Amino acid sequence: MEMLPIEQLLPELVKWRRYLHRHPELSYQEKETSAFVAGKLAEFGMEVRRSQTGYGVTGVLRGTSPGKTIVLRADMDALPIQEENNTDYVSEKEGVMHACGHDGHTAILLAAASYYCSRKETLKGELRFLFQPAEEVCPGGALGMIEEGVLAGADAVYGLHLWTPLPVGTVGTTPGPMMASADEFFIDIIGKGGHGGMPHRTVDSIVAGAALVTQLQSIVSRSVDPLSPAVLSVGTIQGGFAQNVIAEKCRITGTVRAFDEETRHLIRRRIEELSSSLAAAYGTEVKIDYVMGYPPLVNDAAEAERFNRVAPAALGESVKVITLEKLMPAEDFAYYLRQLPGCFMFVGAGNPEKGLIYPHHHSKFDFDEDALLHGVKLLVAMADSALNEK
Repeated sequence: MEMLPIEQLLPELVKWRRYLHRHPELSYQEKETSAFVAGKLAEFGMEVRRSQTGYGVTGVLRGTSPGKTIVLRADMDALPIQEENNTDYVSEKEGVMHACGHDGHTAILLAAASYYCSRKETLKGELRFLFQPAEEVCPGGALGMIEEGVLAGADAVYGLHLWTPLPVGTVGTTPGPMMASADEFFIDIIGKGGHGGMPHRTVDSIVAGAALVTQLQSIVSRSVDPLSPAVLSVGTIQGGFAQNVIAEKCRITGTVRAFDEETRHLIRRRIEELSSSLAAAYGTEVKIDYVMGYPPLVNDAAEAERFNRVAPAALGESVKVITLEKLMPAEDFAYYLRQLPGCFMFVGAGNPEKGLIYPHHHSKFDFDEDALLHGVKLLVAMADSALNEK
């Protein structure tokens, strides 16, 4: 296979990305995407492993001499959103679109695989190209692939996210906690319904629910260390069906975000305590369904330093390398970082001059395809540095 300079990969990168964008698949349904990726990896001459628990694909490339084992990861799933763009690569699937850049992530990792396959004779160690399904929906696709052994014997793991809030020509990461955990709660308050004109013969679930919503707002402000960022948001409160009937049931749902496990579990405990005590005070019953989602994403400090060291040289003076602020969105790449040292990186992909201004998960989301090449160069630079480090 001819040795390919990274810049020459851009036409194929764009072609792959646009094909994937036209053919999006939801979480846990990435059958055709998986087949496309596996076909390309086989075409490159790579060993291909198919997941037994989902539609994940891993390409394995071993060098001619022993060395470290490095894992590079991309996610493949799309979102249940009707696309409203007018490009020639608009989604062909009703109600489904790549509104988060995962089509770009997949194309980037394919390009990195192609690049390294053309250099197999000079490669030492082992590279695993991990194409993961179902990042968008808990419990996520990472855990299943980890359980299948995709990280076994590996030394480091790297991944990236195209990010339109950052302008194209910018890349960044941060050492330590960078993305929050994402947990959910579902609280059912059960009272005794009855006539709105005779409240003394009822137990009003809505009054109890309203009091609980107010009290929940005190958890972050009064129970959490002010130096530990956290969010508790009530997303819905639902109860009743008529203006003159006191509701028997009221449901409250919300999300919790934190950057460390201590804060994460503290908030859960306080939600459960407040719910039980408020229910008792108002004479209601309470049922709590608390779902622990993705954990905080914590970058290895040494690997974040590697990023700061290699990114400027790999990307050149035209690309700005920055330290990011913490981000409240969650990512199941966090599970890989619990197993191995590694780094998750953000690649700027927004461009107001091209009208690429819409946020992730928006029906008009799109990104500057110049960012694709930055992503490939960044993954290759990280992998090369780790593989050649003594």
